[in-house]
Amino acid sequence: MPGLLTINLNDLVFFGRHGVYEEEKIVGNEFEINLAVSFVPDENIISDIDHTINYETIYVLLKKEMEQPSLLLETLVTRITENLHKGFPQIKKISISVHKLHPPIESFRGKVGVKYDKEF
Repeated sequence: MPGLLTINLNDLVFFGRHGVYEEEKIVGNEFEINLAVSFVPDENIISDIDHTINYETIYVLLKKEMEQPSLLLETLVTRITENLHKGFPQIKKISISVHKLHPPIESFRGKVGVKYDKEF
């Protein structure tokens, strides 16, 4: 069985206007994304960028998705997953987490988030 190659993008921080409260839509928030995409490479040894998934392209897609407001983080992670797979059909597995770094909860310290894993 061929091995899976996984590309990770970790601790990415984006500004977005995701949330159910009006204040979140106006003021916005910072979000942290951790993403892993796995695929079966066409070759045993990859020596050409065209034979892998370019992480810069993934980053651009994430940035674009973060600019599209969502009421729920669950909507955001499932939408990102589907659009990544649409753009890179060779992906076999995606694991993504999104954390809201400053949730609008009085006296709350920490971050909240969701994680989504999907195999294709």
